[in-house]
Amino acid sequence: MKAEAPEPIRLRRYAAEQTDTFPWGSLTWYANGKLGNSEDMTVGLCRMKPGEGNPRHYHPNCSEILVVIEGKIVHATGETTEAELGPGDSVTIEPKVWHGARNVGDIDALLFIAFSSADRETVMAGQNR
Repeated sequence: MKAEAPEPIRLRRYAAEQTDTFPWGSLTWYANGKLGNSEDMTVGLCRMKPGEGNPRHYHPNCSEILVVIEGKIVHATGETTEAELGPGDSVTIEPKVWHGARNVGDIDALLFIAFSSADRETVMAGQNR
């Protein structure tokens, strides 16, 4: 019996429940295991309000690539390393590296985010793992 080949492409239409809202902004997911349209990646868009930042965290099971589409952020890794990023700049974060970003501009920062796992895990600062 011949094994079925996976679909060569998977179309998924946007739905409002794909967006998680936080006091600092939002995360909108476009592809991941939960949505059913990726078995090896997570892809999304982060919208960060001016003056706000996401909590310090790390991903134990995947690396992350963040690309600034619009706005200006400071991205921090470790205890003391910070870099200012603007449109077109990117940062790659390896698994298990503490990091976080804050919007240092006066408009919403839009960040394209991609993870090397369809089921990315996140550990927040102060959370036991």
